[in-house]
Order: sequence, then C-alpha cells, then structure tokens
Amino acid sequence: MGKLDGKVAVITGGASGMGAGTVRRFVDEGARVVIADITDERGRALAKEMGAAAAYARADVSREDEVAAAIALAVDRWGRLDCVFNNAGFGGVDEILEEIPVEGYQQTMDVLVKGVLLGIKHAAPIMKKQRSGSIINTGSVAGIQAGYGPHVYSVAKAAVIHLSRCAAMELGEWGVRVNCICPGGIVTPIFGKHLGLPPEKADETLGAVSEGLRLFQAIPRPGHPADIAGAALFLASDDSAFVNGHALVVDGGLTGGRRFSDAQESWNAFRELMGIPRRDFPRPA
Repeated sequence: MGKLDGKVAVITGGASGMGAGTVRRFVDEGARVVIADITDERGRALAKEMGAAAAYARADVSREDEVAAAIALAVDRWGRLDCVFNNAGFGGVDEILEEIPVEGYQQTMDVLVKGVLLGIKHAAPIMKKQRSGSIINTGSVAGIQAGYGPHVYSVAKAAVIHLSRCAAMELGEWGVRVNCICPGGIVTPIFGKHLGLPPEKADETLGAVSEGLRLFQAIPRPGHPADIAGAALFLASDDSAFVNGHALVVDGGLTGGRRFSDAQESWNAFRELMGIPRRDFPRPA
C-alpha cells in the first residue's frame, strides 16, 4: 500500500529534475499526477512512461490561465485535488545590482513568486471545499542565507518561504497545509541552463555539477532529485499531518556551517602563524 494511494497531485516543473523525480515517486506511492511544464516533449514522454496514473498539461506558471487549467485537469480527470507542488523555476536574471535589467527582474519574479502564488490561489478553493490538502512550494537555501544564488533569485525564494508561512496561517483553518522545501545543491540541469546552455547540453554538464557540489556540505555528495522527492512525499502524505508553515531544508548540511575538516584547516593555518603545532584530526577515507 502506497503512502499516496487515492491522492491526486499537480506538479509544476514536473518534466525534469526535481519535478520529474517527484512525479515518479508520487506515482510509485499510488498517486495520480498532472505533470505541468513548458517542455512539451519531455512532459509528454514522462506522462507516457507513467501510464494511466499521469497526464501532461502545458503550463507557463507566470500565466494564470495555464496554471488554472493544469489544476482543473486534475480535478476533471480524477475528481479531487490533494497536493499541488509549486516547483517550477529557473535561475533568473544574474547580474550585479547596478546592472540588473528591470525586464529580467520582472520575469524572474513572475516565474518564482507569482507562479507559486497562482498555484496556491487556484488550489485553495478546491482544497478548502474538501477540508484537506497539501500545498508544497519550492524555496531554496538561497532564500535563507545570502550568497547561495543570484540576487533576484535569492529575494524571490525568500518571498516564497514567507508566502508559504502566510498561506499556511490562512488555509490551515480549513484543514489545508502549506509548506516549502528549501533545496541546497541538487544535481539538475538548472545549473547548465542558467549558464545559457540548451536543455540537452545542460544534461551533459551533470557529471561536472555532481563533482562540484560534493565539495560544499558535510555530507560529501551532491543532492539528487530523489532527495527532494522524499521530502515532497513526506509533506504530501499523512505522515506530515501536523506540519504546517514549515520550511524544510534539504541541503546535506550546507547551511549548517563550515565543514569540520575545512574549519580545522583554517585553525591549523592560524596555529602556524602563532608558532603553535598543528592539530590534525582523522578524516574519512
């Protein structure tokens, strides 16, 4: 018996990366899923792979009519709506402050904040009527601490985190929970796309991304879409029935502080300046 048996979900940005990983996990756990995305070929291919448990809807999350249509498809096809995972996103505009174009700012905020708001807006009346439901939004560690993403992206993700809390306080009275997931470094094509590569080329960079990300957090490996899918499963399922307004950080310890071994190297450098012998600690092989 799956943890999402009988439940219906909409996942934006569901055709690749964290979204696709979550689609597969939700279907494995018994859910029926609308995959909402703008990459039609990938979205349709994933829906075909999932069989009768999934459907694809083209949805640019900055467009209200398309978000509303994706949610309506889930209700029309399966009769209810138990989870909306507002996951679609991109790196957005990436310039120093004095060079940020207003158009780039607006596009970034439209996708990352307005897109989440629209998902909440159109899920809310359906879930309130049911007196149940889980809305999950994708935040980021960049929305918690500065220096983990471009300026506008970071501001947008901070807004998503607080929007999740605000929505949780309103919708919780109707039995609807709203939470967000704050990923750290997850191996997805977003890094290559942010550098201007087309999707197929962005996929080719995943090996390099994987090697780079493992250097930064206490757990010495990069995050994977399956790590986010597991967090989303928890928040979508009854296991998190009393969790509301929470920002779940999934980052391998990235925002917890400096890695112990890195900190010790810094202290040893300081000891050497002071004429004090090094103090070495065991490190994992």
